Order: sequence, then C-alpha cells, then structure tokens
Amino acid sequence: MQDSVRLFLACGSAVLLAACAPPEPAPEPVRAVRTVTVAAESAGGRREFAAEVRARTESRLGFRVGGKMVSRSAEVGQRVRAGQALAQLDAADLQLGQQAAQAAVRAAESSYELAAAELRRYRELRDQGFISGLEVERREATLQAQRSQLEQARAQAGVQVNQTAYAALLAPAAGIVTAVEAEPGVVLAAGAPVLRLAHDGARDVVFAVPEDGLAGMQGLLGQPGALQVRPWGRSATLPATVREVAAAADPATRTFQVKADVGQAPLSLGQTVTVLVELPLQQGVIKLPLTALMQQQGRSAVWMLDRQTMTVQVQPVVVAGAEGNVVLVAAGLSPGQTVVTAGVHTLTPGQKVTLFEAPPVPPATPAASR
Repeated sequence: MQDSVRLFLACGSAVLLAACAPPEPAPEPVRAVRTVTVAAESAGGRREFAAEVRARTESRLGFRVGGKMVSRSAEVGQRVRAGQALAQLDAADLQLGQQAAQAAVRAAESSYELAAAELRRYRELRDQGFISGLEVERREATLQAQRSQLEQARAQAGVQVNQTAYAALLAPAAGIVTAVEAEPGVVLAAGAPVLRLAHDGARDVVFAVPEDGLAGMQGLLGQPGALQVRPWGRSATLPATVREVAAAADPATRTFQVKADVGQAPLSLGQTVTVLVELPLQQGVIKLPLTALMQQQGRSAVWMLDRQTMTVQVQPVVVAGAEGNVVLVAAGLSPGQTVVTAGVHTLTPGQKVTLFEAPPVPPATPAASR
C-alpha cells in the first residue's frame, strides 16, 4: 500500500514540474530575401549638382557714421553706377561738428601767428642786447607748440569734413541692388547694413558637394572648363572653372561649398543652373543596390549570405560614391560573394534565410469570341 502511495506522489510531482516549466521558445522564422552576386564592373558617367548664380563680389553697404536715415533712393533690382547716392543720413550734427573744428583751426592759426610775431620781436631785442638768448629759446619752443596745435586742429577739421561726407551712402561700383535691409526713419549705428550690392563683372555658380565628392573637386581646382553648366530649361551648356572649394563642411548639411567661375556668361543673378561633372571611368568597381546598404554602429555594412548554411552575417564595407540608386563599394567585398538586397532591416546575425522566388505569372485569358 505504501509503495502505491509513493508511486502516486512521484507521478503527481512530475506532472506539477512539467506544468511549471517555461514553454520552449518558438523557432525563429526563416525569412525570404532577395540577393545579388557581387561582380566587378566599370563605373563612370556624370554627376549633377543644383547650383545658383551669384556675383563674384557682393557687398553689404552701410554708413561709416551713425545717425538717422532720412532718405533712400535705391530699390531692389535697380541698376546703379559707381558713385551714385543710394541713401542719406541727417547730417545736422555732423555739420555742427565740422563748423566747430574749423573754428578751432582759426583759433590755432591766430595763436600760431601771435607766437611767431613774439619770436621775431624777441630776436630783435636779443640782437640789440636787451635780453638773453634763453628768452628767445622759450619763444621758439612756444612757437613749435603752437605749430603742433595748429596741425592737430587742421587734422581734426579734416576728419570732421570726412564725417560729414559719410552722411551720404555712395555706390562703390556699378552693379545691381539685391536686397534692402533698412528703411528711412531708422537710427543706424556705424557699419549697420543698409543695402546689398552685386557688383557687375564675373559671375560664379555656387553649389554643395558631399564628402565623397570633395577630393574630386579639389582635383579639378583651377582647370579651365573642367565643369559644364546647363541653365534651367536649356539644352546648351557653358564651360566653368572651379575657383574655390570650402575648407570646412557646413555644420548643418555636412556638405562643402564650391564656387565655379563662368566669366561674363549671360546668366541672371539667382538663376538656377545644373552643374555637370564628368567622372573618370573606373574598372573593377563593385556596385550594389542602395537597398542592400545599412548602418551598423555608425559604419556602412551589408548582409552576406553563406549558401552552404543559408545563414547571413554582417559584413562592413567602404562606400566610394553613388550613381542614382546604386552605391559604389570601395572595400569589404570580393567578386563571387552573395549579398542580400532586400529585407536587410529585419535580419539578425546567423539567421537562416531562403531565397525569394517570385510567384509565376498566370497566363493571360484569351478574350471570348463573339
């Protein structure tokens, strides 16, 4: 009887333990993926960049003195000539300062003439023996001091004359007004921008290139006609020369600004153009669809398929550039390897996969005859 009880208790404990044990995890699903076999190809062609036409020299003009602007005769889009008056400050205080400086010059001239006359009299008295030479030396020193004061007063008067002339804002060169930044009635500090003037002369096309194109642009620097510029809506192109490549990337876009000289080409300021860059033909380049690329710990990588085990592993790669939806791989892959091109964001290292097979296309049903 006791043996039967022990057997019953043992069976009950086994049942309870089996009920409390966690369920086995479900097997990882086998995903279907698209793949491509890596092969060495040739790469070249052309890259295109959107650009804007700008003046070679564009100045932000402002008054060299502060004051209240009373008038502005230039408007956006207006063509101006060199020396033309563009805006005017209230010059009343400046004119008073000029009058005060001129009065100081007249006072200094009177003091200098008086000191010169005294020196002449004291020299005559010395020659007659009435005074010593020390008194003459004192008068000579006084005359030199008065001469210095006169020169100082004249220089100050010249500054005041210039300050009064600065109340008129003149165009430093011929060009086109591209922006207005102040209106009449505002009180401006010295140097505050009032107008923006695009000087007549050479024109530049300005565009941005990513980091992978920086070395190529630096290699084209200074080569005449290395670029081709196609205005928007036209088929004809114009030659351009890379004139300047930025040394630092833009902090927002992480691209580098490039300026190309188009000379006196008939292009309007602000016009949109397309810059065409011919790429040299490269042999033995590996190309992959853009969908095969992913980011792993800040580096570019792809999933490489092992056809024997039908599992995938992460393979870091170095991207050399892009051509539309195709990326150029510089290192990390060899011809003959198999790379996953679709479903890369749902895979895990070592996961088993199967090759995707498109469903067969059903035959077209013939139209019923009537």
